[in-house]
Amino acid sequence: MPTETLKFLVAEDHSFQRKSLVRMLKLLGAVQVAEAGDGAAALEVLQRAAIDIAIVDLNMPGMDGMELIRHLAELHSPAHIIVSSALDRALLASVETMARAYGVHLLGVIEKPATPDKLRQLIASYGPVAESQRARRAVFSEDEIRAALERREFLPYFQPKARLADGGIDSVEALARWRHPQAGVVAPGAFIDKLEGLGLIDELTWQMLEQSAAAWKAWAAQGMEFRISVNLSLSSLEQPGYADRIIFYLAEQGIGSRHFVFEITESTAMTDLPHCLENLTRLRMKGYGLSIDDFGTGYSSLQQLAQIPFSELKIDRSFVTGACASETTRTMLASSLDLAGRLGLSSVAEGVETRQDWALLKRMGCGYAQGYFMARPQSAADLPGAIARWTETHRALSAAAA
Repeated sequence: MPTETLKFLVAEDHSFQRKSLVRMLKLLGAVQVAEAGDGAAALEVLQRAAIDIAIVDLNMPGMDGMELIRHLAELHSPAHIIVSSALDRALLASVETMARAYGVHLLGVIEKPATPDKLRQLIASYGPVAESQRARRAVFSEDEIRAALERREFLPYFQPKARLADGGIDSVEALARWRHPQAGVVAPGAFIDKLEGLGLIDELTWQMLEQSAAAWKAWAAQGMEFRISVNLSLSSLEQPGYADRIIFYLAEQGIGSRHFVFEITESTAMTDLPHCLENLTRLRMKGYGLSIDDFGTGYSSLQQLAQIPFSELKIDRSFVTGACASETTRTMLASSLDLAGRLGLSSVAEGVETRQDWALLKRMGCGYAQGYFMARPQSAADLPGAIARWTETHRALSAAAA
């Protein structure tokens, strides 16, 4: 989007630095630039005006940049944020992680003094928030969600996992989406918690499995065989015989066990350990893959790795995003990859969003990369086209590196 069409806000208490940023933006083509000397004034501007990009200083009197970011998250503001600060890299990395955790649209962090080149790069990554993306924060009633489940409006979108060794794609993850008749495609943050509260998460899990199996057969008919990762809820795994139900269903569909991987999130506690272990071990015995998702974010990572026969370790995006700029994050990423290697597990890095992320992970010997750099989650019909586009992108990257 051309810079001259965007509306900017510069929230900076230091008058000279604020004016400098305003001048810099205007040199880059900005026409509409508002100013604020502290967080409270910035919040007033953001509440009354449609700001596209706000450059926010962290150290401001009264309401500082972190508090402002929290308020923007609570307001579900569509504004995109560039954090500006002279703090050290480790602190900036923490703020960046915090902002993403709040769900704020963060373009990136810029260290003071800002430069036109860095600003230009961050502004270039701006994309307006589509209505379907905004819908992920919309509030839907329990009755709406229950009815949507009965009408089978939930469906899997598939995100590719690319091999870092050669860029090839042989695996995808099935991610639940709601194809809402008015709001468009709604992300899981708007419905997962309510389905769990209603005791209906098992039904969603099974619908994702059924539709993933149907997608696998459709792709196989076109000569494409992918390994599909499906998330399992722990409430499902606590049911005796749940693994047998999955094994019977997929065998009935004529799909071999090597084509499915089941992911569980390590940040969720297993309250019925014996039944969970029996189900997971039975799946593994029958040849299905088991993946520990969001590794590094839970409280019992190493204990779960010791108890459960995982075949894959998925490294949480918080250890991937920003690893190029943060030595601390990079060290934690390296430790996770080393652990996966020592345990003989396949490694998958989530949240790969830039060419720099890809190059770093390749140098570090990671197995697979998953993220927007390769492709966003796609419908089953659109997935082959997304993979073809990534193949062309990877070919160009390889040629440039040669």
